[in-house]
Order: sequence, then structure tokens, then C-alpha cells
Amino acid sequence: MQYTFLLYTDPADIAHLGPEDWAEMKEVYGAYIGALQEAGVFVATDWLQPADTATTITLKDGEERVHDGPFAETRETLGGSFTIEVPDLDAAMDWARKCPAAKTGKVEIRASAMGG
Repeated sequence: MQYTFLLYTDPADIAHLGPEDWAEMKEVYGAYIGALQEAGVFVATDWLQPADTATTITLKDGEERVHDGPFAETRETLGGSFTIEVPDLDAAMDWARKCPAAKTGKVEIRASAMGG
């Protein structure tokens, strides 16, 4: 079964990070990706541009509305994702606990609706 981890972080919590901090974070995530690959569960990952670069569109009630930035006003924003293939939710939760984003934000776990 495929599970996607949606990684949420409050931008204020990382606004102070400098180039060395980002380089260290890249190494930490690289090690996590390596562990996923070594375990044979890695499917995909993606980092997203900051939420203030987003454009949101809705056609609800037949009227098109376009918003700059994320649709919902929240502190935490979606920053990236991982998709893995594991036998069950318990295994997905084990990998989510190891995800670096869990230490600074939240990791939302969702099973694939397509069965993966």
C-alpha cells in the first residue's frame, strides 16, 4: 500500500535559518531518503516553493476565484511530501516518526486512494 507524508512547518520556525543550517537540513533529509531507499520503500519525494508563491483557484458555486498564496490562513504550510510503499499504516507511522519534519512540524499520513 502506498502512503504519502505531507510535511507541514510554520515558516516562522525556519525563517532564521542561514545557509549552513539549510545545508545541514539537506544532509539530514538526504540520509532519510537514503534510509527509505535502502529499505526498498521509497517511491517519490518533492519539496515545494514557499506558500506565499502559491496560487489557489476554486470554481465552487460556479464562480471562479483566484487567490495568491494558500487558500487557508494557517501558521503551518505544506512544504513537501514523501510517498512510500509499505504493508500497512503501522509501518507508515514508523517511517513518519523518522522523518526530519516530524521534529520541527507535522507529518500527515494519507493512504493512496488508488491502492498503490
